[in-house]
Amino acid sequence: MSRVTVQTTKAEEVLAPELIEFISEWKTQPGNLIMVLHRVQEHYGYVPRKVAFAVADLLEIPLARIYGVLTFYNFFKLTKPGRNRIQVCMGTACYLRGGEDLVLELEGMLGVGLNTVTPDGEFSVEAVRCVGCCGLAPVMTINGTVYGKVELKDLPGILAQYKKAS
Repeated sequence: MSRVTVQTTKAEEVLAPELIEFISEWKTQPGNLIMVLHRVQEHYGYVPRKVAFAVADLLEIPLARIYGVLTFYNFFKLTKPGRNRIQVCMGTACYLRGGEDLVLELEGMLGVGLNTVTPDGEFSVEAVRCVGCCGLAPVMTINGTVYGKVELKDLPGILAQYKKAS
């Protein structure tokens, strides 16, 4: 017979007071879950497991509904990203102009796969949908800074800027 461990939590012990207040304000609003999860992710950079339990408690909804939303929308992250979050555009223009090559090169340079974090926690690499800079394809962003017309030879110099800043 296997044991199932259920994590329970008191929201006040897990969530910042401003998040509790925000969730309380949105509790009865239609479409509240996505707004709440956006605010949680804005606060933490991702949606930690224990926080998902606390949100379920405060909104009085099943945890399965929260995880359904978190896993359906690619914007939400369940794991903490690296301090330097690299996002490579995989929209049509970027893909055709070498977006996939950028991903493969970054994976090799950093020793990580997609949606994983380097062991030192410094970098994470994600493939994302169109970032709206098609004229600059291929595009990648690091912590929101846009790099356009990126060539493989540019990557070491770009990454070096963030390694120094660490």
